[in-house]
Amino acid sequence: MGKYAKVMGINFPKLTLDRTIEVLSDVIEENRSELFHVITVNPEITMACQKDTSLRSIIEEAGLITADGVGIVMVSRLRGGNLPERVTGYDTLLRLLDSGNQKKWSFYFLGADPHTNEKVCEVIRNKYPALSILGRHHGFFTQSEEDKIVDEIGTLKLDILVVALGAPYAERWIHQHKSKLHAKIAIGVGGSLDVIAGKVKETPESWKRLNLEWLYRLIQQPSRWKRQLILPKFAIRALTFREK
Repeated sequence: MGKYAKVMGINFPKLTLDRTIEVLSDVIEENRSELFHVITVNPEITMACQKDTSLRSIIEEAGLITADGVGIVMVSRLRGGNLPERVTGYDTLLRLLDSGNQKKWSFYFLGADPHTNEKVCEVIRNKYPALSILGRHHGFFTQSEEDKIVDEIGTLKLDILVVALGAPYAERWIHQHKSKLHAKIAIGVGGSLDVIAGKVKETPESWKRLNLEWLYRLIQQPSRWKRQLILPKFAIRALTFREK
């Protein structure tokens, strides 16, 4: 059956969330010299890759990509790819925090607004006291501040750099600076810090089981409606896409 499921030309590894965390744990334990870039690819990014060659190359160079969205999983199954489950940035981050607490990993949190960035680190310190937060910075920085942030991160020799600058900007940012960051793993997590900090409500499990997380988030954040329009377009394009 193969190790990958191809959706609109992108090869998604057939990994569960459990297996994804095992892979990332191995990366940290191996002490690799190069940064391992994790990208959670949703329908929006998948669609953007059809025209944006620079974004497509960033994804192709990533250490690992995951299927961040039930739409990608459903399309893969309808086309015979059979991805086992979605692996979202939020779920991956929570599991990394849990593993980091057990194994005493070090983290840096970049992104969100100043208050949320401070609040999320407070919440994480209280819930995961054994992991180390070596630094943090909000996502509203200037060019001069950006250079200092990159330099600071580079000196810390982190296990995990968490970047919440929004997709695909976070992915571009990590890729642009990866030679200077000197972290073992870097991952873009979208709006996950807002949820952990309590700024945005977490989707109840009942909605997730029904694959209606997108609808719950739309109800909580009506301003997302324009972004949600991509979902039916993605379904049509992905189901009729002719793989090369």
